[in-house]
Amino acid sequence: MIIRFRSSPSDKIKRKSKMASHIVGYPRMGPKRELKFALESFWDGKSTAEDLQKVSADIRSGIWKQMSEAGTKYIPSNTFAHYDQVLDTTAMLGAVPPRYGYTGGEIGLDVYFSMARGNASVPAMEMTKWFDTNYHYIVPELGPEVNFSYASHKAVNEYKEAKALGVDTVPVLVGPVSYLLLSKAVKGVEKSFDLLSLLPKILPVYKEVITELKAAGATWIQIDEPVLVMDLEGHKLQAFTGAYAELESTLSGLNVLVETYFADIPAEAYKTLTSLKGVTAFGFDLVRGTKTLDLVKAGFPEGKYLFAGVVDGRNIWANDFAASLSTLEALEGVVGKGKLVVSTSCSLLHTAVDLVNETKLDDEIKSWMAFAAQKVVEVNALAKALAGQKDEALFSANAAALASRRSSPRVTNEGVQKAAAALEGSDHRRATNVSARLDAQQKKLNLPILPTTTIGSFPQTVELRRVRREYKAKKVSEEDYVKAMKEEIKKVVDLQEELDIDVLVHGEPERNDMVEYFGEQLSGFAFTANGWVQSYGSRCVKPPVIYGDVSRPKAMTVFWSAMAQSMTSRPMKGMLTGPVTILNWSFVRNDQPRHETCYQIALAIKDEVEDLEKGGIGVIQIDEAALREGLPLRKSEHAFYLDWAVHSFRITNCGVQDTTQIHTHMCYSHFNDIIHSIIDMDADVITIENSRSDEKLLSVFREGVKYGAGIGPGVYDIHSPRIPSSEEIADRVNKMLAVLEQNILWVNPDCGLKTRKYTEVKPALKNMVDAAKLIRSQLASAK
Repeated sequence: MIIRFRSSPSDKIKRKSKMASHIVGYPRMGPKRELKFALESFWDGKSTAEDLQKVSADIRSGIWKQMSEAGTKYIPSNTFAHYDQVLDTTAMLGAVPPRYGYTGGEIGLDVYFSMARGNASVPAMEMTKWFDTNYHYIVPELGPEVNFSYASHKAVNEYKEAKALGVDTVPVLVGPVSYLLLSKAVKGVEKSFDLLSLLPKILPVYKEVITELKAAGATWIQIDEPVLVMDLEGHKLQAFTGAYAELESTLSGLNVLVETYFADIPAEAYKTLTSLKGVTAFGFDLVRGTKTLDLVKAGFPEGKYLFAGVVDGRNIWANDFAASLSTLEALEGVVGKGKLVVSTSCSLLHTAVDLVNETKLDDEIKSWMAFAAQKVVEVNALAKALAGQKDEALFSANAAALASRRSSPRVTNEGVQKAAAALEGSDHRRATNVSARLDAQQKKLNLPILPTTTIGSFPQTVELRRVRREYKAKKVSEEDYVKAMKEEIKKVVDLQEELDIDVLVHGEPERNDMVEYFGEQLSGFAFTANGWVQSYGSRCVKPPVIYGDVSRPKAMTVFWSAMAQSMTSRPMKGMLTGPVTILNWSFVRNDQPRHETCYQIALAIKDEVEDLEKGGIGVIQIDEAALREGLPLRKSEHAFYLDWAVHSFRITNCGVQDTTQIHTHMCYSHFNDIIHSIIDMDADVITIENSRSDEKLLSVFREGVKYGAGIGPGVYDIHSPRIPSSEEIADRVNKMLAVLEQNILWVNPDCGLKTRKYTEVKPALKNMVDAAKLIRSQLASAK
């Protein structure tokens, strides 16, 4: 049974009195990725700012009206963003770095998008992962000299916009303490500089925003303080106490919800949070934070509201109504009748939009799922049940779907489970140490010092996407499809040879997405037609659904890699996605531990690695772009995760010869705190994002960490259209040589080139190769 989002006419009378239901946030791309296409049209100069704002307003109004019709009482506003909600907060505070030329007043789209994407003259701000999700945010750059001012009225404008449509919303703000703790200090400030010292400077802006929201008629406000689920030192917790005491008089007259998500809240943080001045309600993730239940049951402040996040905002499985209702009834006994609000565990931004759009998905598997639209209905159904208006038919259908999933034979593969169980007892390391392997590989590959390469993908043109789309729709024969892909691969190979790149890639023309491509060829996966999720800006991904045990029925990439290698005498990388990244970038089954699923994927990738080696591929890249992303938010859980994640990677390549060079790639996360686990992966070469994060990665080597394998910190940011000069790249490489040995250093971009245009890629790669050659000659002259 698929739960419909829109109400039927017969429901409208019942919904006049809305139950206590709340949605933390909602997907902003639109059901057909309308925002993505509007953004890209605007960036390409094909449409105006007014066109973009009209599309945005249409998406927002659709979301608000639909939530209202579904019976939701607490509907969020200001969760819509043209890039991300932290950048929106940076704009609200007027915290624009000087290089963007902002001179005051309301921040426009030109300055906003320059911060996000860079422009022809200046680079973008750093981008990193939003906690342990695949969503990204633009990291604020703050220092003691920043002049904060109320520079974007977006929160108030969107509240008024919804109100004009007849929908009273709960405006959402990123909290002041979380904002500062998610920021970074600008270059050149003293190491002793404390970001929290800026609280007295930003709180006046928050007061202005809150005052305007009150004047506009807001009665509730949601302040997101997700850093409260992290391990925070005492002075950081005290910052919350001080900040909300300062805001108390401004917040007076408002109902204030402080929302947390993604993990359990530690006991000390819970105590701090529930003692904050001026706060009416507290929101908790009770899906990923089940231990928080014990804290609530042990003591909850009298007269306050509890927003109970029992509907999973980060996965696509249907809620267990019976279990959730039992939890809610127990909580109601603690907080009191009328003080419990049913909520999502976090923003629904992290899940797909509407299951109704999936007309080709297998009916049985579809019955096990709930996308954002269905989760809105789940929240309201649970709220009604808690109020004594239980929909028996809906609850019965939910129980039947859960029973179907538990008993379905398509979920379990005994052979896969036995193979995964047999992994215990071995650490799956290659027999020879990395130094000896690199020597053997160099004799075979004969690469120059500072070898150049790219990360995998090349630009995906409109024509390429058309051919791939028509092949999937059976409008193009397999013969014509292979011919088109072969021509594209030849073009990419020829370009790399022309540019004199040392280790080539085939460009991945056959792949729309690095995870989706592999999932389509592995058993235990299902795929959606419109299950898009925003990653950053206009970038959307369509995560596969892992519903059962995973295995590889046949080779997945050997045909394409062998074809590409036959076109050149230079080394051609085989390109694979690693098990941890496939896991973290999928909607994962929730009926067994994640590490068990990861081991199954690792065995499937191991089969592919060994087939690539047999097919004559001597360099194989196994991307683990999301390994750091999956690191739990609490330090006490790090060791267990890193143990099975790193072990999964080693499983994939433990059987190859010493002469086969294994690469891996990681991007857009903070790596310094897990550098020893990265070393323990035992890859021969790692390419890693570096340029957009102000080369923070290099600091770990300056502090004495020894790295003996090959390493390629990215020399330019591929998420910006800006083309770096060869001098700029050479300067970056020289900074790397100050802390890394020249015989292990590789020269490469930060990440794959799929999102860029050839007019940007060709000159950028030419400059990269020129920089590498310049430094090679300088090193040779210095001998």
